[in-house]
Amino acid sequence: MSNQDETPENRLRKELPEEVASTAPEAAAPAAEPEPGLTGRQRLAQGLWPPRVTRAQLIVAVLLFGLGFGLAVQVASNSDGDSALRGARQEDLVRILDELDDRTQRLEDEKAGLEKQRDELENSSDQAEEARKQTLEKERQLGILAGTVAAQGPGITMTIDDTKGTVEADMLLDAIQELRAAGAEAIQVNGVRVVAGTYLTDSGKSVSVDGNKINAPFRFKVIGKPQDLEPALNIPGGVVQTLEKEQATVTVERSTKIVVDALRAAKQPDYARSSSQ
Repeated sequence: MSNQDETPENRLRKELPEEVASTAPEAAAPAAEPEPGLTGRQRLAQGLWPPRVTRAQLIVAVLLFGLGFGLAVQVASNSDGDSALRGARQEDLVRILDELDDRTQRLEDEKAGLEKQRDELENSSDQAEEARKQTLEKERQLGILAGTVAAQGPGITMTIDDTKGTVEADMLLDAIQELRAAGAEAIQVNGVRVVAGTYLTDSGKSVSVDGNKINAPFRFKVIGKPQDLEPALNIPGGVVQTLEKEQATVTVERSTKIVVDALRAAKQPDYARSSSQ
């Protein structure tokens, strides 16, 4: 056989060692020749069947089938709901609309009721808070009048210096009454709180206020309107002139802040009771 008849594969087998050549891959088999005498359509069908399907192609086909099936089910369910309404009678549609309107109205009424309850609760809370504030304020005011709480505010300080010992209890009581008439709201004399039931008595060369002995100089701390308190003491024939006739020295000073901090213990009445009980 001539060199021209030798194929490249045969020449390669000759050139390679025997062991390597034995492991070389076999030449690919030539494609099957179509049978003679077949038409073009027959040859196409012979090439396509039997199909040669790979594993990857099979998996993709299964996934596409599942996706298409799910979309078909969803479209069918939506179509069923729409078709049910489209196929309903006019009387049924009117009844459905009436039921929806009734349900909407019930929800609106329930909403309005809940909003009303909320407003009532808020108003009730506000009223309770306001009542609590008023109660505390009333308690504070009554405490000031009863002498059970401290007080501060504008007022005057009156000092009576009695070097001769001529000032008596009734003169101090006149001063207290005059101050009360002029609008005094809280009075303290030498560390003793003056209240509605306060009494003064002479005790030798001293004066007792509710049983508490006090000595000159007598110092009055009074909370009230200074423009009313001071003139009430200096009227002709009033407290100041009466004390000066007894050779006592009286000084009155106005102040924007007077502190009355002497306290009285709250006394429980023995017989009186609230008429509301």
